[in-house]
Parts: sequence; structure tokens; C-alpha cells
Amino acid sequence: MQFVGYRPSRPGDDAALRLASDGDLTRLILEPGTDLAYALGERRCAGTITEGRHVACANADAPYCRAHTSTWICAKCTGECLKDEMDCHEAHVVYLAGFAPDTVKVGVTREWRLETRLREQGADVAAHLRTVENGRIAREIEADIAAEHGIPDRVRVPTKVAGLHETMDDAVWRDALAGFDPVEVLELDYGFALDSQPVPEVLATGTVRGVQGRVCCLERAGTTYAVDLRDLVGHEARAEASGRDLQASLGAFS
Repeated sequence: MQFVGYRPSRPGDDAALRLASDGDLTRLILEPGTDLAYALGERRCAGTITEGRHVACANADAPYCRAHTSTWICAKCTGECLKDEMDCHEAHVVYLAGFAPDTVKVGVTREWRLETRLREQGADVAAHLRTVENGRIAREIEADIAAEHGIPDRVRVPTKVAGLHETMDDAVWRDALAGFDPVEVLELDYGFALDSQPVPEVLATGTVRGVQGRVCCLERAGTTYAVDLRDLVGHEARAEASGRDLQASLGAFS
């Protein structure tokens, strides 16, 4: 078996992992309380999925080799379309997203995907700043906000993991919103809370506490681990609990 994909948490929809075995696909729904018992093996390219079947790849590059890496060109856009013909003609939203305790980013998404996109990223709070007629205009505004306010347009997963046990600093969030007149301010809940910072790890053995964005919190032997689901993609998997020694949190010894 091999982990070949994942789906982050979304509104009303639990996160999931995708396993492949001899071309067949299985989806593991990561709802709280789910017990996982998979030992990880070597990691290689996760291949591709065609017509509902997995096509394996032997290349060592993970999670995807060059032949199976797809790049979403719109992610690089700052207002000048990089495609032969612009196709983002539907309404887009410019937003701010806050990640506990004190990180804020600016982003753009299609209007109907706003909450979905925020949950995919694992945001704790968010502000819908503006709705505009197309993606090009939205990207221009995003770039202007990033430059004028010094707000980044991305947040790395380790930064998100470091704040999973905290709440958003109200003063930081108020300062970020100063000068804007949001259409709507949102608070997002993922159905679980942590008492202490989880330990970053790559494993698939433990009980699911919850998933925030693409970070799955697994409890094992009294310690909560934070697993970036993308880090599992490409790993071979055996249906047995991992016996590997792991770093434990201080709380495991109290």
C-alpha cells in the first residue's frame, strides 16, 4: 500500500487520506476518534490517478516526481495573467486570515470558496475584505496589501503547528484589521482543542484528535503529535501499528 493523496478539512467534511493498493483506492476519513495503525516505509513518487485508478511511479522524488508534479499557475499571479488567455472571470474575494497566536496573511479565492479555502489553510479567524469581479483585480489588490501593510501572502505549516494550542491574539488581529472595513469577520472552529503544543512528527499510528487544515493531530501514548498530511504522501504503508520510538511531550510524563 502507499499513501497517494489527502484532502484537508473543509466545511462539513472531515479531512481524509487516500491509500492505493494494486491500483485500487481507499479513502480514510479522519474524523475525531478514528484509530490509525499504519507503519510507514520508504517514500517515493505517489504517481497519479486516472479514471479512478492509481498508476504507480517508481521515481524516488517525493511526494511527486517532475513528471507527476502539477503547478497551479494562478498561485503566482500578481495581477498580470500568466496564461495565454485569462479565465478567472467569476467574482473573487480578497481576505485576511489569522493563525494563532499572531500570524496574519492576505489571500484571494473565488467568492463561493471562501470558507472552504480558509478551512483548507487552517485559519483561526478571517476577514472578508472585498469582493471584485475577477481574479486579476483581486490579485492586484492582494499584492498592494502585501506591499503597503507588510502582510505576507503565505504561512508555512510549522508556524501553524506552533500555534495549534493557542488562540488568536485579539490585539494583533485588531491591528491587522485597522484601516480596513471588512464585509464580514469569521471565527473558525475545528471541533477540538489542545492543552499544549503538539509535537511535529511524520506518523500514521494513533487516535485522531482533530484536523486543522492539512495538519492532523494524533494522540499516542499520552502525547499529541502534529502530522502534516502532505508529508505522508508517497510513503509505503503497512497495516500495523508503528513501533518506532518517538519524541514525547513533557505532559506525557506528568
